[in-house]
Amino acid sequence: MRTLFQNSYFLSYALVLSLSFLAFGAFATDMSIIEYDETHVRNMYEAWLVKHGKTYNALGEKERRFEIFKDNLRFIEEHNNGEGNNEFKLGLNKFADLTNEEYRATYLGIRRRRTEKVNLREKINRRYAYRDEEELPTMVDWREKGAVSPIKDQGQCGSCWAFSTIAAVEGINQIVTGDLVSLSEQELVDCDKIYNMGCNGGLMDYAFEFIIQNGGIDTEEDYPYRARDNTCDSNRKNARVVTINGYEDVPPNDEKSLMKAVASQPISVAIEAGGMEFQLYHSGIFTGRCGTDLDHGVAVVGYGTENGTDYWLVRNSWGTSWGEKGYIKLERNMLTTETGKCGIAMEPSYPTKNGPNPPNPGPSPPSPTSPSTVCDEYYSCSPGTTCCCLFEYGGSCFGWGCCPIESATCCDDEASCCPPDFPICDTQSGSCLLSSFGDQKSCYIFHVECVYCVIEPKVMEIAYLRIWVINTTYET
Repeated sequence: MRTLFQNSYFLSYALVLSLSFLAFGAFATDMSIIEYDETHVRNMYEAWLVKHGKTYNALGEKERRFEIFKDNLRFIEEHNNGEGNNEFKLGLNKFADLTNEEYRATYLGIRRRRTEKVNLREKINRRYAYRDEEELPTMVDWREKGAVSPIKDQGQCGSCWAFSTIAAVEGINQIVTGDLVSLSEQELVDCDKIYNMGCNGGLMDYAFEFIIQNGGIDTEEDYPYRARDNTCDSNRKNARVVTINGYEDVPPNDEKSLMKAVASQPISVAIEAGGMEFQLYHSGIFTGRCGTDLDHGVAVVGYGTENGTDYWLVRNSWGTSWGEKGYIKLERNMLTTETGKCGIAMEPSYPTKNGPNPPNPGPSPPSPTSPSTVCDEYYSCSPGTTCCCLFEYGGSCFGWGCCPIESATCCDDEASCCPPDFPICDTQSGSCLLSSFGDQKSCYIFHVECVYCVIEPKVMEIAYLRIWVINTTYET
């Protein structure tokens, strides 16, 4: 179940768990212990819940998540203590209570048949084509050069494509102008709707095209991130603070060309990130299992060599509690494939910028205030949410909750809700399901490509979207 509103624990409870934090912290740094008794694992779980602000409203959900937590802990131990697994370590990160299916559906999207990208313009350029015997820097880290903003968090929204795009634009803007400006992913989520689909995914090249056609993009400060689809704010969309002139693709399936490109600027890439080892990655150079089924957008902001192993420095968008403070090092210069680790060299692209930005327009004027969602004459919810009855008797509702999704389906358990594109509640499995579309074809864009899905007549496909939890804090 997706949990957007996460309530904090009481202070007294946090004090009781102080010893558990010590045990959890010890585990995070020393993963060599193999056997735990149930009490110790329970203490680790309680400490993990507090650290990550997790609460569960559905009946029995906390215990169900505990069983998943134990399975993931077992997987972590087996990896970290296995022979030949010294390159990278796994850990109890923010995804430790998710099955791999839930993780993939919530953060990577659901894949169907692959189709070709819409070719908006001729983009492959020889600018970064590697030539034999060309000398390149042995190490690059754009963080040290001031071209990378602090790690961001996409939340439970499939907007990785927007974060990958913005990271590359922020980078080239700093390189050209000398100013590192944090830009708005939310503008792309809300306003870039021709080929991209907000929290349901998108493609970086389409986002570059949007910025060009729009004449620029607003700042994060003026158009902040909300981790959900909203109506496009036209005032802020027209606040064109940073511009780009074009975008191009790095020659595909060529790590040397990608290396040359990264030596010049941060690069947007697509990778396969759906495996359990990627889900629970903690530190080191990732040499684990992954293929080329591209499902996640990230940015390469450097490369180097560590203990004799070459790596790509990849900036993710899952917050600082995942990986190496939000980054992952992916193995580089693999001899067994041209596509690079996890397909990193398959579809790299980058924006181009030739000159200064237009004069800063300053803060945008206030946007029209959206009306609250009225539940009844006494209660209302915030704009962009759905009223769900939590206690009904005799056809009347005596208690309302606010689902953090517009036009949502309220589930019968009176604690959960599902988004309109996955409107069928399966509270037993904690999933939201796709409805049947008959013979209709529908186009969804999940993260890095346009994907056409055909739903057979009378067939309901499980999407494994975690059900959202209703916020029980009423607004009047």
